[in-house]
Amino acid sequence: MKLSLFSESQSQEVIDLFKNVFSASENEIEGQVIAGFVEDLISTTNSQDLIGCVAFEKGIIVGCIFFSRFRVPSGQEAFILSPVAVATDVQGTGIGQKLIQYGLDYLRRLNVSLAFTYGDPSYYAKTGFEQINEGIVKAPCPLSQPIGWLAQSLEGKEIQAMAGSTRCVEALNDPSLW
Repeated sequence: MKLSLFSESQSQEVIDLFKNVFSASENEIEGQVIAGFVEDLISTTNSQDLIGCVAFEKGIIVGCIFFSRFRVPSGQEAFILSPVAVATDVQGTGIGQKLIQYGLDYLRRLNVSLAFTYGDPSYYAKTGFEQINEGIVKAPCPLSQPIGWLAQSLEGKEIQAMAGSTRCVEALNDPSLW
């Protein structure tokens, strides 16, 4: 397996990956929704605000994650991880965790202080994410599953409570995704 940063030339292959993965795990409609979200994320987010990471096996993209800029009240550099997809036939082999770790390491090299995500706490805990509540950092949209609001300090420090609102990139600023 080879890991690398996402290139816009890979957009259609990545969009298709997300569509196929979410259609298989959820349903066809969810696959279309997530594919549309990924297409919007790629096409409407400034390049300095979007970091994608891809995993290849035999020249084919089998996994992809995106981190997008996340504005927090403290002014610290922060990104949010969303979405994540690993091809159905290679799920459970550690590709997703390796991709996330690769992305987090890249963010550290850029001196990013905080990483957030919204998802399954048991899955994301394997790469250092911990549950937080909105008393620490408010989510940009109402959370349908507050247990899934997760973060980590990329500097090894405790995340301090921040008063005020947060802001994500426009493509992620859709309450139906939360």
